[in-house]
Amino acid sequence: MAMNHSTPPPAGAAAGTRTKRPLDTVVKMALGVLFGSFALIWGGMFLSRPDRSIPPYSIGSQERTLVAIHVPSWTSDTEIETLIERFRKTGGESRNFGAMKIHPTTPDDPQGRYQHIAIYIFAEEGWTEPEILHQYVTGQDTMVRERFERSVRGFYRLDGQEEEGRLGPILRSQDSAATAAYSRQLFTGSVAGDAKEPAPGSRLGL
Repeated sequence: MAMNHSTPPPAGAAAGTRTKRPLDTVVKMALGVLFGSFALIWGGMFLSRPDRSIPPYSIGSQERTLVAIHVPSWTSDTEIETLIERFRKTGGESRNFGAMKIHPTTPDDPQGRYQHIAIYIFAEEGWTEPEILHQYVTGQDTMVRERFERSVRGFYRLDGQEEEGRLGPILRSQDSAATAAYSRQLFTGSVAGDAKEPAPGSRLGL
């Protein structure tokens, strides 16, 4: 009786294993472009900073006196506070926010080109899009306005000789205590040096 002899597997080949195919050249190029784009964006933000002592940021959009800027998602509250303090320093000294890549907010004001400005800092770039900022300015969509303010990571406002700086979302009276816990006022008062510093850990809702 004839016996069937199965062909033995090639030497060194384990049963059930499959040879891995190398990545296609096009796939490699696509991945390279993707990661390269992220590196260029982050590198551009980092290198374009007016000062290396503040976190990298980019101007997402600006409408009149309102400016929406973007910082990387990993930016800490301490770094955002450093950025806000730099805006405060600029507002109290030269008031030349042009050096921080912000267009004049009051170009026709004889007292200066930056007499009024409100800067919103976000870690999510989508909130800095021109269309979103415009919707916030017009106030036509209440939902967008509320979500916009609750997504803020930092805020600086200069209004003539008055200024304000805060960390976290801009609060409304109906916001819960849990939401308020993420908001902290840093300073408020006169630019001339009479700013009222809140006690450590104090919270303020708008």
